[in-house]
Amino acid sequence: MKQEMLINVRQPEECRIAVIENSQLEELYVERTAHDNYAGNIYKGVVVNLEPSIQAVFVDFGVGRNGFLHISDVEPCYFRQVPGWVEREQRESALPENQNANHVARANFHDDGYSRPRNKPPIQDIFRRGDEVLVQVIKEGLGNKGPTLSTYISIPGRYLVLMPSLGRVGISRKIDDELVRRRLKEMMRELKPPKGLGFIVRTAGADRTQKELSRDLAYLMRLWKVIVRRAKNMPAPIDIYEESDMIIRTIRDIFSSEIDTIYVDEESAYERAKEFLQFVMPRYTERLQLYAGKEPIFHKFGMDKEIAKINHRRVPLRGGGSLVIDQTEALVAIDVNSGSFRTEDNAEETAYQMNLIAAKEIARQIRLRDLGGVIVNDFIDMKKDIHRRGVERTLRDAIRRDRARTKILKTSPFGLIEMTRQRVRPSLKRSVYQECPCCHGGGVVKSPESMALEVFRGLVLASQQPNIVKIRVNLASEVVEYLNNKKRIELATIEKDGNVEIVIRTQIDVWPEHIEMECFDATNRNIPFNFN
Repeated sequence: MKQEMLINVRQPEECRIAVIENSQLEELYVERTAHDNYAGNIYKGVVVNLEPSIQAVFVDFGVGRNGFLHISDVEPCYFRQVPGWVEREQRESALPENQNANHVARANFHDDGYSRPRNKPPIQDIFRRGDEVLVQVIKEGLGNKGPTLSTYISIPGRYLVLMPSLGRVGISRKIDDELVRRRLKEMMRELKPPKGLGFIVRTAGADRTQKELSRDLAYLMRLWKVIVRRAKNMPAPIDIYEESDMIIRTIRDIFSSEIDTIYVDEESAYERAKEFLQFVMPRYTERLQLYAGKEPIFHKFGMDKEIAKINHRRVPLRGGGSLVIDQTEALVAIDVNSGSFRTEDNAEETAYQMNLIAAKEIARQIRLRDLGGVIVNDFIDMKKDIHRRGVERTLRDAIRRDRARTKILKTSPFGLIEMTRQRVRPSLKRSVYQECPCCHGGGVVKSPESMALEVFRGLVLASQQPNIVKIRVNLASEVVEYLNNKKRIELATIEKDGNVEIVIRTQIDVWPEHIEMECFDATNRNIPFNFN
């Protein structure tokens, strides 16, 4: 399987990175320079507001929008200032292991590697307005919501992730080979990482040598010392650490030995990527190439057409079926349609084979569109339990390559497979498109008939006002045409009964629901009138 990475930065306003396999787009990352990206950055912030009702505080971290910090993302070291908490912790740590609540809590590890103690003091006992706190942005702000913050700091390297307060060495859950896990733990023990700090070996470190892990460990330690020094000496609010630009970040997190070539279409970006590879992965430096062609790199590899299809509502599937993807504020709904797809003369087998194809494409579309939150997949109904389990297994296997954390439930009695996917930043669609001013994101506008009836009701109300003798209405051409052809008699009746003159005019370059109604008295003075 041939894999290539394309890095397009010729336009300074946008950076696009694509990973393609056998000429098919598998991963896409887009970042606009005009959009502020805070995810992964570390700040020293100030608590500006407490909300005990939702057990959260709002933190000013110096970017103009306050961040949201929930009690579940507050590290236990902040609890020590709570009266009686230290004594309680010491008392519980002295209990036998099977009675030790803290032992149970520490076993409750989340996907980021940290444990979240179940018993926590109220957030109003932990923080006061004006308190300084070291936080990391874990989720970009969406809409009117500010960024989501956490005090559980994590700093990714190429092969390791530094988690300062984890206090232990762990292995990525995606490395499931027990022999590899034991070998990596032994290598990390021999490296003797500093006490009190925690490290997680990333998936990319599974086949690395001790020397490579040692180099990554030394890099992260130097970086952490700089962060600690800035946090101690700099006044809040201030940025302490900023994530690398998208080129370095993507190569660090995505590149693997399976990728044959990395093409970069801009010289300064090529030099930055080359410097990074020489420092972190010198053996792969020769795979980096500067694309010097005059034809845009994405067009050369046929990716522009692929990207244009990403935000289409309907996605065609092999064999004649299709997916319909609808994104709402709270969730994403994906519907599987069989279309003209057929296998033999068996409805159950047709549904099963169609669902298998759809499951693989759903995983790809979720990854390409960067969809997050709750996702509901409506597969074609299947009667056999073995077929349902097969579709679930195929979806889980296809989703494994996704770097975002996901959780997939079993098929519901209604044939739905519900899942959640980590939302770090707005989806690709929300980043590229803006809400339509006509339909306000609804995707529909009123028909000419509906608008004509609305205008007609307004004319009836205005004609009943004693001081109005003339009404002038400016409308879209389709609405004017409907009124003149279908409501001519009714308009004449209104003029006669109300003793008014009605002038209906076409206004160009307006949206279909545009209504501009002006009313005048006998002296031609404009009279304010609102019929809504």
